[in-house]
Amino acid sequence: MIRIKKLIILVLLITLGGKLLAQDLMDMLKDETPQTNYAYATFKTTRIVLGQSIENPAAGTLQFLIEHNFGSLNQGAYNWWGLDASTIRLGLEYGINDWLSVGVGRSSYEKTFDGSTKIKILRQSTGAKNMPLSMSFYGGTMLNSLHWIDETRTNYFTSRLSYVAQLLIARKFSNALSLQLTPTYIHKNLVPLRTDQNDVFSVGLGGRLKLTQRTTVNAEYFYLLPGSAADNFQNCLSLGLDVETGGHVFQFRLTNAQPMFERAFITETTSKWLDGGLYLGFTINRVFTVKSKEVPR
Repeated sequence: MIRIKKLIILVLLITLGGKLLAQDLMDMLKDETPQTNYAYATFKTTRIVLGQSIENPAAGTLQFLIEHNFGSLNQGAYNWWGLDASTIRLGLEYGINDWLSVGVGRSSYEKTFDGSTKIKILRQSTGAKNMPLSMSFYGGTMLNSLHWIDETRTNYFTSRLSYVAQLLIARKFSNALSLQLTPTYIHKNLVPLRTDQNDVFSVGLGGRLKLTQRTTVNAEYFYLLPGSAADNFQNCLSLGLDVETGGHVFQFRLTNAQPMFERAFITETTSKWLDGGLYLGFTINRVFTVKSKEVPR
């Protein structure tokens, strides 16, 4: 009887010891396998204000944008300080996967159509993979569909086209603060005068400051490098307030640029903040899930 008790005790000790050893081994493996922690929600949407942000629509989601700018505030009481006028852009953006998205849009300003793609190159992370910033490439084509001013001359379809290429370089410094640098190149196939630039370079700087879990203040500034564009047009300065409500993000903004696509608001802004040439506007951003991620079973 005593031998049976000793045998039972021995079996229990071996069983418990094996479990503890296995648990210790699992803990050691977990400790020795470093994790990569990626930064997320650097900005609330794919725009900072008018300009592109580092964000893409999530894979399988369709983003619908209704962008609206009223007329300039210095139009006075007769035009109700710009509220009688409007410029509109409707856009769609789709996340093909985690690093690639495409977009299309149409603006009432110069009846312009646009198409674009955004590709993630680097993603800010810590841990096993330490990357101090995020970087994406943004490229787009814009088509001016206004009637030709002089229909008697030979007009080419390619003269309607302009292009934009940008590097979006961003860092999320904390849950409250994110900043982005945006070197920009814009090419216009046709310009009004021989002295005008076909190729325009600009540098954008933007950021956001979180006020609450669902509200941020955004700002961005595009500086035109020296040339005829910088001599004849103004740098674009925009301020925005983002408010998240469920599947919507509303942005209210104040800017000296009337249009809402890159060629126009970066290289063709004519209004000045100090002269009251400001446009009150808003964007309604709505996300739809087109393709859900499969959950492994």
